[in-house]
Amino acid sequence: MNNARCSRDDFLRSNFFSRRSFFEDQIKLILLLLETYLFSVLFYTFIYFYSNNNSAHPEGVRHVSLQIVQQRMKSVSNIQKITKAMKMVAASRLKPAQDKAIASRGMVTPFYKLLGDLPDAETAKTLMVPISSDKGLCGGINGNVVKVSNVLLETAKDKESEISMDVIGDKARGLMQRQVGELFANVLVDATKQPLTFGTASALAEQVAKDNEGKALIVYNRFVSAISFKPTIATVLSGEEYEKSAENLENKFDSYEVEGPDRGEFLLDLAEFKTGAVMYNALAENNTSELGSRMQSMESSSKNASEMLQKLTLLYNRTRQAAITTELIEIISGASALEDAK
Repeated sequence: MNNARCSRDDFLRSNFFSRRSFFEDQIKLILLLLETYLFSVLFYTFIYFYSNNNSAHPEGVRHVSLQIVQQRMKSVSNIQKITKAMKMVAASRLKPAQDKAIASRGMVTPFYKLLGDLPDAETAKTLMVPISSDKGLCGGINGNVVKVSNVLLETAKDKESEISMDVIGDKARGLMQRQVGELFANVLVDATKQPLTFGTASALAEQVAKDNEGKALIVYNRFVSAISFKPTIATVLSGEEYEKSAENLENKFDSYEVEGPDRGEFLLDLAEFKTGAVMYNALAENNTSELGSRMQSMESSSKNASEMLQKLTLLYNRTRQAAITTELIEIISGASALEDAK
């Protein structure tokens, strides 16, 4: 009886210790797996942070995670949506603006035939009128206007002519204020933000005609096509200078018979009306060039954003797959090592 009881107690004790050993093995296995997982995460983080592939790293940042790549992908995608929308808006406005610019050319052609275009006329005073946009994201059309204006300023200084400037558009003011800000007589902004009308052009032309005491050089971008714009200079003389040109037979005014007011008053009226017509044509041409340049710029920006998004997506997928593969390899290696230890 005692032997039977002892054997039962031994059996229960051995069974208890065997179960305890089993649970201990399971706990050791779980701890080993957790340790392996943490080691793999740390190992992957170390390799990723100090890898040589820095193509998607933000500038000035040495360490980047998948979350940062995701955020950058989202921001690039949002920028791409904005650039595509801006391209569509510019494309929808280009055709009406182009028709208006082409129609405005018929207003200035008769004045050029009658009074001529005399950019080399020597006068005591020269008024520079660079026309730019009030909005950005339109390529290099504003930079072209500024470059041509700087060349004209150097030429006028060589001729010892007194120079002043009426700047139209906020972008030209920002680009030229530091260098030649002391020459600014007037700065006219926000004119290109509203729909162009002849009344708006006349208001600007009135200020230009008031400041024009010799000749005014209006610099703008002439529209050629949706991808081509030509910096152009339109010359408008004052009434007195047109009268001198007529006396020197530099224009065809005296070849016509004129009835009504005297010659000086009539030439003054023609000079003012020519200033308004040239200003309207210059604003229409520059506005059309701005829309075409913005359309091309937004198309290029959308294409660049698409390429950047593809690279970021590829990098994200590769790093994510590498992380998963590394973790699986480490877990399997840990399990194999545990089996070999048994």
